[in-house]
Parts: sequence; C-alpha cells; structure tokens
Amino acid sequence: MVVKTSFLEVNSKGEGDVIDLTDKLQEVLDKSGLKNGVLTVFVPGSTGAITTIEYEPGLVVDIRNVLERIAPKGAYYEHEKRWHDGNGHSHVRASLIGPSLTIPFIDGKLTLGTWQQVVFLELDIRPRHRRLVIQMIGE
Repeated sequence: MVVKTSFLEVNSKGEGDVIDLTDKLQEVLDKSGLKNGVLTVFVPGSTGAITTIEYEPGLVVDIRNVLERIAPKGAYYEHEKRWHDGNGHSHVRASLIGPSLTIPFIDGKLTLGTWQQVVFLELDIRPRHRRLVIQMIGE
C-alpha cells in the first residue's frame, strides 16, 4: 500500500457557499497514479464541512434551509460568550455534518453514484480561504 497526500485550495464566498469538489478530487486521484484504494478529503477548521449531495440548485437551497432550522443563526450559543464573533451556529452546523469524507476508488475512479457529488460547505459567516487535505491510500 502507498499513501499519497495532496492539497486542494478553495475560496468560499462565505456562509452558505456549497462548492462541488468532485471533478477536482478525481483530478487529484488521476495524478496520483493509484488505481484501487480509498481517498479521504478533510477540511482543517471548525466551521467548514464535507459531505455528498446531488449538486443541483434546489438541493443547495434545501440544505441551507434545513441547517437554518437545525441550528438557527439567531439562537443563543454559549460560544458567543467567549469569542463574540457571531458564528456559534457555524460551529454547531459543521460538527453535525463533519470535517471529512472517505471514498473508495476502483480502477482509478471514485465510486460515487450517478447523482452523487462531493461538496464543501462553508458554514462560517465570512468568505474563507481553505486548504483541504486529500489523502489517498492504495495501490
């Protein structure tokens, strides 16, 4: 088994930005030369998340709306007592979705479903530059 690490730079527009990473992750895998194994994508930081969705405009709006219902911006968060930065809801949302995703790959292709894309969700209240870590284990 071989372990290869790469990085993917992402600039978000701020809270609610949903960025499709699928093609970029496949490019990273292609450059690795690995054929079979697993790829993990990870966002360092506590206000970003990685998941899969069918990346289409309606579902992008739906995911924003459901996150607002689950962890509303206007609710009280203990986090605000310490930092007063207005992003307590961002931290809660990110912890619910999670910072990473692992995807098997076979014959050099990510094993995603027809309508399944890998996305980065910016949950912080301001635009951010993110450096995602991509680690592949395989042969």
